[in-house]
Amino acid sequence: MQADWLWGLAGGLMIGTAGALYLLIHGRIMGASGILGGLVDGTERQNRLERLAFLAGLVLAPLLLAGAWGAQTNLTGNWALILGGGLLVGFGTRLANGCTSGHGVCGISRLSWRGIVATLFYILAGGVTMALLRHALGWL
Repeated sequence: MQADWLWGLAGGLMIGTAGALYLLIHGRIMGASGILGGLVDGTERQNRLERLAFLAGLVLAPLLLAGAWGAQTNLTGNWALILGGGLLVGFGTRLANGCTSGHGVCGISRLSWRGIVATLFYILAGGVTMALLRHALGWL
């Protein structure tokens, strides 16, 4: 569809607004991997309800919007691929001390060198991975 870029723009605006509000209201950086990681490893028990509410909104907002406007995703139905990708993303976010929302949205907007460098590296890694998988190996 010709206006698909509008969905990306709307999603980006929502993530940016959520990051700004989270920082203004709570005084902390909105990084989804850090919020989830604090729940999983038990280091952030005092903020458990806040973190659960954030993660619930992260999952429910797209579902509600898709239901309201009939949007669809290009997510594969291959559960092994979804699980493997999720584990690799989780490993990468722990290795990089943050995820795209933490480094890319919140880090760059605060002019954090760590966020800028991390964002450059994960965009570069994504581009190289796609080039290899699509063009060199013909898998995608």
